[in-house]
Amino acid sequence: MTVEALLLLALKGALVAAVPLAYVRYSRDPHKFRKLAWVTAFLTLDLIMFGSFTRLTDSGLGCPDWPGCYGHSNPLSAGEPIRAAETALPSGPVTMTKAWIEMAHRYFAMGVGLLIIILAVQSWTRWRREGGRSPWLATGALAWVIGQGAFGALTVTMKLQPVIVTIHLLGGVGLLALLVWLALREGEVVHVRAPASATRLAVLALAVVVLQIALGGWVSTNYAVMACPDFPLCQGQLVPTMDFAHAFTLWRPLGMTSDGEAIPFQSLVAIHWTHRLFAVVVILALGALLWQVWSAPGLKGLARALLVLVLLQFATGMSNVVLQWPLLLAVAHSGGAALLVALLVAVTYRLRADR
Repeated sequence: MTVEALLLLALKGALVAAVPLAYVRYSRDPHKFRKLAWVTAFLTLDLIMFGSFTRLTDSGLGCPDWPGCYGHSNPLSAGEPIRAAETALPSGPVTMTKAWIEMAHRYFAMGVGLLIIILAVQSWTRWRREGGRSPWLATGALAWVIGQGAFGALTVTMKLQPVIVTIHLLGGVGLLALLVWLALREGEVVHVRAPASATRLAVLALAVVVLQIALGGWVSTNYAVMACPDFPLCQGQLVPTMDFAHAFTLWRPLGMTSDGEAIPFQSLVAIHWTHRLFAVVVILALGALLWQVWSAPGLKGLARALLVLVLLQFATGMSNVVLQWPLLLAVAHSGGAALLVALLVAVTYRLRADR
């Protein structure tokens, strides 16, 4: 890309960041840093959902280079190569609509990255002036988002290789967790009076949910959602015929085995079935946590929100199968998983802070 195109690309990211910055600047909340941290966390959740939308609409290669689109800062300027690619392969990954979806996702990501840079700078500035809270958490979020950008580039340059896309998804969820923790740290400690074992259960539940998100990402990136088109059975059986060897070979191209052959359908069945089975583990872990914190002061609202979200996740996950993967429900399922992590981070923070 030319320097001019890069500057125009950066300008678009800055324009995206300008809106939430103005909102925080002119809000009546006196705690501007905390407000900005919460707004950035909310936008990160939105970005995860938009990334899901980008993947589910097959727009990830709408612009097959990075960071721009055919060397330009927007698809409109890249109209000629986009139209040529679409003419050569009308059903392929490159169309004008998909290019705009992909670039909108990149603009959004750049805007969130700029907000995190501002959070990191403000953290160090406050620490040098006033002392108090360590700036390293915000700095870690900045380092994390830089890594996310690198995996975003690899997602495109490595042609949607499933393991890269899945790591990129987990990176987004991890960034959300860091930002939620950062925002919570700026508030007052809430006394919860929960059993000592609740903290360990919260950490365990968080780990289990993250693993389930990884399995869900593996289902999505391998396009294995419809490998089990029935529910609660899979291919009409409780335990269908499956190929786990190819299913969980991580380093391989999309739709292929590590040997370069088309991935067997039974591998997709194994991927889907494993995600569905592990949901039982998630429910057990969350159930145990809710049993401990349901009546704890300071956690009642979070506990009820967790229960509602788990029920919604079950409903959207089941609906994706029964209704054959409708786009809206699929995006909602991805967003619900990320929100579940945010809620578990909040529960874990309150339990740890209280001690």
